[in-house]
Amino acid sequence: MTSFRHGRAAPRLAALMGGLFAAALAAANPAAAASLFEDLGGKEGIARIVNDGVDRVLADARIKGRFANTDAKRLKGQLADQFCQISGGPCVYGGRSMEQAHAGLNLRNAEFNALAEDFQTAMEQQNIPFTVQNRLIGLLAPMQRTVVGQ
Repeated sequence: MTSFRHGRAAPRLAALMGGLFAAALAAANPAAAASLFEDLGGKEGIARIVNDGVDRVLADARIKGRFANTDAKRLKGQLADQFCQISGGPCVYGGRSMEQAHAGLNLRNAEFNALAEDFQTAMEQQNIPFTVQNRLIGLLAPMQRTVVGQ
């Protein structure tokens, strides 16, 4: 397991595990997913999280090189739609599959974890409660398998 900055690996692992449990509950209860969209602040809240998260990623020395040729505005729009849809909101993600979008990049777990950490920090800065963060992380974490090593 990749260690996180500030020695926060154990709390982040616990958050991820809690998020996975929350995702399982949300899958069993669609109303819980819809409330996640609301708990994230709806479209406006998700846009703030994504804008902050992408800005952090683009400034993160660990991974910013991976995004050197990325259209940040397009990326923000795609991620906002994806987060909105996965959280039970009315948006429809129309981008490529995670496999297609990351094919040939040979991303490593450390890079995936750095991006996840940047977005978790963005949620903290937006005062998203830890339990709500965990619910979103739990829905996004399974994407790791389709992104890393492609």
